[in-house]
Amino acid sequence: MGNPAMTSLVRTETIAIPSGDTEILAYLAAPSRPGRFGAVVVIQEVFGVNSHIREVVERVAGAGYVAIAPHIYHRQAPRFEVGYDEEDLALGRTYKQGTKAAELLADVQGAIAYLYSQDNVAPDGVGCIGFCFGGHVAYLAATLPEVKATASFYGAGIATLTPGGGEPTLSRTSKIGGTLYGFFGENDALISAQEVDQIEAALSEHGVPHKIVRYPGADHGFFCDQRASYNPAAARDAWEQVLELFKTTLPVATP
Repeated sequence: MGNPAMTSLVRTETIAIPSGDTEILAYLAAPSRPGRFGAVVVIQEVFGVNSHIREVVERVAGAGYVAIAPHIYHRQAPRFEVGYDEEDLALGRTYKQGTKAAELLADVQGAIAYLYSQDNVAPDGVGCIGFCFGGHVAYLAATLPEVKATASFYGAGIATLTPGGGEPTLSRTSKIGGTLYGFFGENDALISAQEVDQIEAALSEHGVPHKIVRYPGADHGFFCDQRASYNPAAARDAWEQVLELFKTTLPVATP
């Protein structure tokens, strides 16, 4: 499935991957040169696998990784993608309320299994990067044994809830086996400073290698250049740190 596209550096395609007893559409990008590469799962915001998330997938691939973004709302709204106005936000939040932690983990595991089945992927651990609701899901996915590096951007609710109900996702911190970087804006009305402190304390308590970065003046969604809250300086710094995280934890590309 899909319509492959090619640039001089990156090949992109929309594919279908298995997840339990269903299939997920996913956006895939890979370096166009031959070789075996580390791999990264990209987790969407509440707005779906839209143009911004596809661009992130392509940026990750451009940095030398095979990257995949599964449509995590596929059980409710296949191919869901919207913009950033209030109506879009309300709809995206509605679908977010319909997700469950076990299903989200199954989706990430499905994406990892697909990556490992590809000849151009080194099956020695993957990275994960997520934004907004995807930042929360990335923290959840960090508990999977294959995930060696996680970049969680402003994931609201990590310290207070889990998708579908139950103990907060923060209670799973002891299961994180890789390195986790968390990026937060100090002006984020959706995530209090106390919650960020709780996340940092839990990571320290359980001996998880980590870095928590707080950006003064940055708001929720500061990484996305399509949102009014875009903060170029914070986004640039965070991206540099993400690349360093992946460079030091994921398999090195081989010819």
